[in-house]
Amino acid sequence: MNMISPEAQSDTSEIRSRVERFQHVQQSLITEVRKVIVGQDEVLEQVQIALFVGGHCLITGLPGTAKTLLVRTLADILGLKFTRIQFTPDLMPSDITGTDIIEEDPTTGRRTWTFVQGPIFGNVVLADEINRTPPKTQSALLEAMQERTVTVRGNHYALPSPFFVLATQNPIELEGTYPLPEAQLDRFLFNTVLDYLEAEEELRVINLTTTTASARASAITTGEEMLGFQSLVRMVPIAESVARYAVSLVRASRHSDPSAPDFVKKYVNFGASVRGIQNLVLASKARALMKGRYHVTYDDIQQLYKPILRHRILLNFQAESDKLTPDALLARILDAVPVPKE
Repeated sequence: MNMISPEAQSDTSEIRSRVERFQHVQQSLITEVRKVIVGQDEVLEQVQIALFVGGHCLITGLPGTAKTLLVRTLADILGLKFTRIQFTPDLMPSDITGTDIIEEDPTTGRRTWTFVQGPIFGNVVLADEINRTPPKTQSALLEAMQERTVTVRGNHYALPSPFFVLATQNPIELEGTYPLPEAQLDRFLFNTVLDYLEAEEELRVINLTTTTASARASAITTGEEMLGFQSLVRMVPIAESVARYAVSLVRASRHSDPSAPDFVKKYVNFGASVRGIQNLVLASKARALMKGRYHVTYDDIQQLYKPILRHRILLNFQAESDKLTPDALLARILDAVPVPKE
């Protein structure tokens, strides 16, 4: 008869306790957000996943759709340091990273270089209207988002942990916008699309915001606990068949891959990289835990496929001529790639 060792029982009990705490915090987070934000369930789920895996999120939507309010509310709930960078055409890289200044000691007269931190040194960094500044300044975020460091005059400075960039952008059809470089887009876990609310939801917004009542969310967790949740998410198992399905879906987005459908070869210039596969699997693990499961399913992969890949594929002129959107192409890939038979 096989006996489970006390050490194994203790480990299992600890993990179960951590999972229960994860799910409690996740439910409390939704409760607190709902005090301030109405609707947008899918957007909220994707932003939560980004937080639980330590990823960055790009939120695309028209002005007035509560993008900034959502990010500020989440920072309050997580009990983290919130900073905001308002991107404008004249913003310089040093306005984001910080800069060295010369300070003089009044007693000795000696001058020394002192680094003054920029707004990138926060836990939750709101990059507001990120596509309203030229690529030179946008690129200042690249090192911070990937390496969690910034370099100023050859000196490296570590950013606080946890570190999230939640960026908002207006649709590129609007005046005064610059498309984000592909390398920067690839560093975002999600490209989340915020759409208009339903009529009943807009009525609730009016009742919430045009009276004397003032709704405010409360902090429910800490930065240290969020780092623990990120570690917990990585422990969620994924079956090889589900992992192979994720790989097949991403590889099908590349026109040069032999498994790519004919319509991908016709419409796609560049498909998703291996980072797309990594993010798809990691985000699916977080979604599984949020749904009360201890394993990743095919449904997790399918539900997150579009928001994770819509900004990682580059369509050609033929697609533009045929008015084919990235979401429509990804939907066709989902239909074309079969789910493995158990």
